[in-house]
Amino acid sequence: MTAITGKPAKIYTAYFSPTGGTKKAALALTSALADTDGFTEIDLSLPALAQYTFAADDIIVIAVPVFGGRVPAFALQQLTALHGQNTSAIAVAAYGNRAYEDALLELSDSLTSQSFRVIAAAAVLSEHSMLRSVAAGRPDADDLAQLTDFAKKISAKPLTEAPALTNIPGNRPYKDWQPMPVVPQVSDSCIRCGICSATCPTQAIPSGQPHTTDPQKCILCLRCTTICPQQARSLPQQAQALIAQKLAPIKDIYKNNEFFY
Repeated sequence: MTAITGKPAKIYTAYFSPTGGTKKAALALTSALADTDGFTEIDLSLPALAQYTFAADDIIVIAVPVFGGRVPAFALQQLTALHGQNTSAIAVAAYGNRAYEDALLELSDSLTSQSFRVIAAAAVLSEHSMLRSVAAGRPDADDLAQLTDFAKKISAKPLTEAPALTNIPGNRPYKDWQPMPVVPQVSDSCIRCGICSATCPTQAIPSGQPHTTDPQKCILCLRCTTICPQQARSLPQQAQALIAQKLAPIKDIYKNNEFFY
């Protein structure tokens, strides 16, 4: 059982997790923090996200994926619906084996601007959304055990009174990054079931034409390729080849998670 010092009134976790890895890490960490007390989940992928205000004696785990060393712009936009009152927060950035670069710092800065106090942070490995053979299966059993141990360590702090971290790595200004100018392609296997349209965070897939994608709205989160029951959605072959070439040097490296507290 995790004994929490300075026990929070309520525990929350908020995550943007298009393909599932970020959510898996967030739930492992939050479950270990909450133990038998339970916690509330907030899915940041919902387009019509409600506004939330947290008390000073609450604590929240906020987890996002890393896109090109940055926090996805959509996730940053969704985070503006969360309002702290000097509320303790744990920032988690999940990345696919290449590098998290400025993402963890950017997430922390965003939370600070929303009146949260980031008392702990983690950069964790998660299966790469564009090339699933990279960091395949992560977070794995060892990662989840590390997240549980991390929860125990930070729970020894007075969570509702702990000072903000000052050692989160990253650079300001953040690195420049632009997404690939492509959208998922749709094969003849598409049965127009509409699952992709109903769950697309940015509503880039029209409900009446789920075999199409709006390039102005798509952020290449690849939720649609992950959940399609027919496996009818995928990245274009040329894009897949470019990504595979870029990630080849780190494909078989088993990187370690990093924790800050």
